[in-house]
Amino acid sequence: MCPRSGLIPRAVLTFDADGRLAALETDASKLDSIHGIEFFSGILIPGMVNAHCHLELSYLKDTIEPGTGLDGFVERISRLRHDQPEEERIRLADLQDALMRRQGVIAVGDICNDAFTFPLKQRSKIHYHNFVEVLGSDVSVADRQYLHGTQVAGQAERYGQPYSLTPHSTYSLSEPLFEKVVGANPGWKPLSVHFMESRAETALFRGEGPFAERFRQEGLAVDWTHFGSPAGRLVQSVAPETPLLLIHNTFVSEKDIDLIEGHFQSVTWVVCPRSNQYIEGSFPPVDLLRRKGCRIAVGTDSLSSNSSLSLLEEVKLISAKRPEIPLTELIGWITRNGAAALDMAHWGGTFEIGKSPGAVLLDHIDWERMALTAESTARRIL
Repeated sequence: MCPRSGLIPRAVLTFDADGRLAALETDASKLDSIHGIEFFSGILIPGMVNAHCHLELSYLKDTIEPGTGLDGFVERISRLRHDQPEEERIRLADLQDALMRRQGVIAVGDICNDAFTFPLKQRSKIHYHNFVEVLGSDVSVADRQYLHGTQVAGQAERYGQPYSLTPHSTYSLSEPLFEKVVGANPGWKPLSVHFMESRAETALFRGEGPFAERFRQEGLAVDWTHFGSPAGRLVQSVAPETPLLLIHNTFVSEKDIDLIEGHFQSVTWVVCPRSNQYIEGSFPPVDLLRRKGCRIAVGTDSLSSNSSLSLLEEVKLISAKRPEIPLTELIGWITRNGAAALDMAHWGGTFEIGKSPGAVLLDHIDWERMALTAESTARRIL
């Protein structure tokens, strides 16, 4: 069993009827005297947290070929975004919600550009924090884009869904729109920003690269290069007390990390390795993030750039690429750190008395190496 840190062999968890952890017994000698005990072979972990997902894009599975690069991927997403009727989009999102729950996900940081997933989330047993994403580089449509975001946020509120209005990235909003979105955040709500997914993001601030070329072709002014870099725009535009999730971070530098960690009080660096592999053939710099002591969480991104919304498969890839990372640390990334990022650590993410973190069984473990295997699975127990 994996509590806040480390493993406790042969531990016994007792949950009450409402799913709250009532007791955590570590004395193996008492096992035979506990009434109604159920044994599991594997590792019990708290319910997992998918820190970055686009549930509403579930209908795009197998529609975009791998290896397009971020610029090509964005172009295809824009072209295919409304390619299915809403009923089909809802059906496929509902299916993925059920699959994530079955595999042990208790919470999701979900990007929303539309409102059609809110009814299914209202009845879901997964906790969603909805990041209502706003983007638009054309200054002339800033007010319209902002209005659309607030309308989607209003629908989230109507269905009782936690939400934040958030900028998509540092490169996809004009300065007036970025200011509106950040200014609308009350400060205690987290922002989720796609960050350094491509080298083109930094090049754009120098007027170079494919993003800069597209801006020129579309006749769009870049009114924020004075910030100097993507990290510079964040630290000069967002208050330090704002909780921040930075998504992907595939090409982040040590200088970027120092600048951001030195400004913000709470930062979570969310990695989505299978999506990065799908789009760019790249892998996030987990070595650098670990060396800098960053809080790391994990997301699946969407089915437009992934074969499934399985957090376990993300961790398997990280473990295969970086076998030196202890399994207990990886488990912390998908439980405790994700819960902290979504402001739900008071009820989830760790096995602590009074919390309701759920329980998930990881099995087919390589006990000799204390590592996941290709056959490892995750199954919800509670």
